[in-house]
Amino acid sequence: MPKVRIQEAASWRLDEIYRYTREHWGEQQAQRYITGLFAAFERIDSHGVASKPVPAEFGVEGYFFRYEHHIVYWKRLANGDLGIVTILHERMHQIGRFKSEFFGEQPSSET
Repeated sequence: MPKVRIQEAASWRLDEIYRYTREHWGEQQAQRYITGLFAAFERIDSHGVASKPVPAEFGVEGYFFRYEHHIVYWKRLANGDLGIVTILHERMHQIGRFKSEFFGEQPSSET
């Protein structure tokens, strides 16, 4: 079974999600939300989450799925493991943020 690898941008996002949730809804809710995200990561390989492919115009092989109020972007790594690339809130401009974190590009002023 492939391992789940949290990549740098996703790690930052997880920290942000935890802090924001804890500040607004308390420690228990923050723990529940983060635990739920990690449980969803573990269900990727068994198709326990409904992933869709990243649009071809991005030129990368990757997938995404919704977890409550966030969109999780992931890809299969060269060794077969699953790389969690980033996690974006549903209100974020997805395309600009995605390009920034998948390709290292700066989002344009339109994002």
